[in-house]
Amino acid sequence: MRKEIIAPIIIILVCTVLCAVSKKIIYSIFKNFIKKEAKRQKTILNLIDNVVKFIIASLGVLILLEVYGIDTKSLVASLGIVGLVTGLALQDLLKDFIVGISIIFEGQFSIGDWVKINDFSGEVMPSSLRITKLKAYTGEVKIIYNRNITEVINYSQEKSNLVLDIGVNYDSDIKLVKNILDNLCIKFKEKYSLDEISCIGIQELNESAVNFRIVAHLQYSEKFNINRELQKEILLSFKKNKINIPYKQVVVHNGKRI
Repeated sequence: MRKEIIAPIIIILVCTVLCAVSKKIIYSIFKNFIKKEAKRQKTILNLIDNVVKFIIASLGVLILLEVYGIDTKSLVASLGIVGLVTGLALQDLLKDFIVGISIIFEGQFSIGDWVKINDFSGEVMPSSLRITKLKAYTGEVKIIYNRNITEVINYSQEKSNLVLDIGVNYDSDIKLVKNILDNLCIKFKEKYSLDEISCIGIQELNESAVNFRIVAHLQYSEKFNINRELQKEILLSFKKNKINIPYKQVVVHNGKRI
């Protein structure tokens, strides 16, 4: 009776220690192979760690059953037969696992990437071989079964272009506007360590404004924040230098009835 009480405690402790030790070993082994791709490294390590934990837990359960006198050999054999019978019912689950493995090792996306899967965009959260979780910019979390992933757009694998058009009145000092925008580009390049940002000059002469264009080459995750900050700085600089930004006007004529 004493054996049935002490053995489970020892088995659980040993399994817990093995899980903790295996995680450190896995990290030390695999980090040297994929250290150039931090996001992919995190995803693969997470996958391997989960698989190893599952194996350790399964072995722990089998040993625990042996302690209580259950014949695990016949149990495993019977599970094999049941597995063959239920295989057809688990086809979708197997598809999820197969697609999940291919996603990871093909490097389609990794944890932290910003992607669009089917019709939903979001940041890739820690997922599993069965499902992929995306967190939208507004906070919603979309859970997608891997077998249902038909198309993926990854915005994080390559740098993105930020294109910003700024309109000024036709009576503005064009040289002054260009100089202000050039200085802001230099400021933002230093502040955010951007590879490239520049004002390419006048982009368009439309009906009510002269449009200048700024183009920046940056990470997709930085795009929205830098766009907001850049527009704020442009507005402040234009106000300081008394440069007017045109806006739509509605002219109402009060005609006389005949």
